[in-house]
Amino acid sequence: MKLPSSIKNWISITGAVLAVFNLASILSLFLLNAVFGFGGQYIGLFIYMVLPAFMIVGLLLIPIGMRINRKKARLAEKEGRQLNWPVLDFNNQATRNASTIFIVGTIFLLIISSVGSYEAFHLTESVEFCGKLCHEVMEPEYTTYHGSSHERVACVECHVGSGASWYVKSKLSGLYQVYSVIANKYPQPIPTPIANLRPARETCEECHWPEKFYDNKMRVKHSFLTDEENTEHIIHLQVKTSTKETPQGIVKGIHQHISPDVKIEYKALDDKRQIIPWVKYTNTKTGEEYVYTDGDNMVSEAKLDSLETRVMDCLDCHNRPSHNYNAPQNFIDQAMAQGKISTDLPAIKLAAMMALYQDYPDKDSAMFAIKTQVNEWFEGSYPEVFETKQPEIEQAIAAIQEGYSNNIFPYMKASWKAYPNNIGHMESDGCYRCHNDRHATEDSRVISKDCKLCHNIIAQGTADSLQYSTDFEALEFKHPVDIAEAWKTEMCSMCHVALY
Repeated sequence: MKLPSSIKNWISITGAVLAVFNLASILSLFLLNAVFGFGGQYIGLFIYMVLPAFMIVGLLLIPIGMRINRKKARLAEKEGRQLNWPVLDFNNQATRNASTIFIVGTIFLLIISSVGSYEAFHLTESVEFCGKLCHEVMEPEYTTYHGSSHERVACVECHVGSGASWYVKSKLSGLYQVYSVIANKYPQPIPTPIANLRPARETCEECHWPEKFYDNKMRVKHSFLTDEENTEHIIHLQVKTSTKETPQGIVKGIHQHISPDVKIEYKALDDKRQIIPWVKYTNTKTGEEYVYTDGDNMVSEAKLDSLETRVMDCLDCHNRPSHNYNAPQNFIDQAMAQGKISTDLPAIKLAAMMALYQDYPDKDSAMFAIKTQVNEWFEGSYPEVFETKQPEIEQAIAAIQEGYSNNIFPYMKASWKAYPNNIGHMESDGCYRCHNDRHATEDSRVISKDCKLCHNIIAQGTADSLQYSTDFEALEFKHPVDIAEAWKTEMCSMCHVALY
């Protein structure tokens, strides 16, 4: 087939070879992936993003080479005439052949590019792309995401949401994140809360409906003491989710904080929003307002004015909805309650805590240390148990290692220490950031620390001596270990944070 002589140059030939080779690679990998599942999720990165980029470079080299070749030919002629626009003479066979190839090739490449762009879009929106592309960096978030109740909600549903503007913002932010990974500039751990995250009203409330009435929720928590018997302590909590009317009057629930009739604003002293010196409550129906300040964290007016004023929303409490890092005592309690760790192993809870509350340089070191320390614990303290219950010990070690792998990530320094959960008040202050009996107005109104504001204890105690509430009054909390009345005055996190 006759083609323009200007195409006969090494730049154009190299571009043509590069384009054809990458097109063949794209088609081959696509077929292998579609028919045989070859390459998994990562192959899509090459099919729809990497190889097309090289193919486009090759296609661009063809006209560039032709242009350079024409200039060289004209200079060689030394005619001295001014260069004009090229003449398309369709009476010339070479022009017809080149035009046919260009038109057919352009239509074909447009179709391929459209399909590729569509697939590339979905690839960049996938959970695997978000979690696996930068494996070491995103491993903590990807792992905890798969252990959350939002596991079937794609990352982009919360981190991007709908609409073109937020999509563009997220991709621009993503470019800097890619640079940070390549240049090794990313922080360890990744700081939260995310400053440019879309408001909860535009993401969470696409599924959750704050105005809808939610009845009280029953939560049963099993915990185990660090004594030799691994004594189990059970507590049944009736969590007051929504505000409701009763014969005794209106009973306010937890979601009163985001009621349409209420506006709560606050200022935080730290980036993690854990130290809150100022809270403002406004009743949007009556216009009633109260300003509460923390007596233990007094801040000057000038300092308060310089702080950001935030309107409270879902994420101020539900700050770890999909990436919760459980503290060791919590994931070990769960494993013991599920039977993954035998409670017949004496003081296994204590052995697990001693192994887990240490800092390890990497995950491999942690796995080795957990196995070694638990084996040494039973071999030294309970030699008979070590000899007769080796399968139970091995199962317990595997469960402890699994809990560590799913919640503690040494490389990124990610754990419950770096990411406190504001739901509750055990390992971090959570609710007690405001509900601490310290935040008061000028006329001595306080934000109460009373436990019964949020939940009632319906039952508590050990499995063989569970105490139940026998009337409409909730039980008073009894601490599993005798600490007298300290639990009434001190924050739970002072003890339960454990080397926080």
